[in-house]
Amino acid sequence: MLGIIGALDIEVEILKKSLEAPQRAVVSGIEFVSGKLWGVSAVVAKSGVGKVNSAACAEAMILKYSPSVIINTGVGGALTPELSVTDAVVASDVVQHDFDTTAVGDPHGFIPEINGVKLAADMAVSDAISAAVKELGIKCVTGTVATGDKFVSSERDKEFLRNTFGAVCCEMEGAAIGQVCFINGVRFAVLRSVSDNADGSSPMDFPTFTPKAAENAVRIIERMIKSVGKTV
Repeated sequence: MLGIIGALDIEVEILKKSLEAPQRAVVSGIEFVSGKLWGVSAVVAKSGVGKVNSAACAEAMILKYSPSVIINTGVGGALTPELSVTDAVVASDVVQHDFDTTAVGDPHGFIPEINGVKLAADMAVSDAISAAVKELGIKCVTGTVATGDKFVSSERDKEFLRNTFGAVCCEMEGAAIGQVCFINGVRFAVLRSVSDNADGSSPMDFPTFTPKAAENAVRIIERMIKSVGKTV
């Protein structure tokens, strides 16, 4: 079974409506909808925003549905001039940029449970998503996605994430889902469609472009599933 998690209704609603013979269940206050998604067994859920919500959703999904892979889909902020609004990012790895134990000598973002800073996404699934992006003619960048409980909106924060982690995109869920998957031995991938420049220069970017960015993410997931869904 394929698991798909998005933080916002707009990121998962089309996917839920695309499920054949949908079955609904509520676990820990989160609605999970399962069925056939373009011929592949899948379960889709809206986690809510932030690391705690997304981690709780991923754990509940794993315990109830035992997915072979979880894809975290949604929108994110660009950290590199290579990216523009509605371009796509596929995570090579994820980091928690707000996890800070540097006071005791650790590198910024070091997670004891993974014994490192960066957690690698599943290469096969990530490659399949990247291929789908390119087939749709959407610009795609692969790189580190930085997760934290903060809506990044300043050039100073962007520079910190670029310089510290080499991150190309920021958001609020991916690395939390990745860590839960790591603990449970489940493969994961993170897809982000760029909704804003994460620097506050255009404060209307996020509400203006989120619907289009979310729509692009759904198109990418659909193309990926239709192309290689049964093999990932």
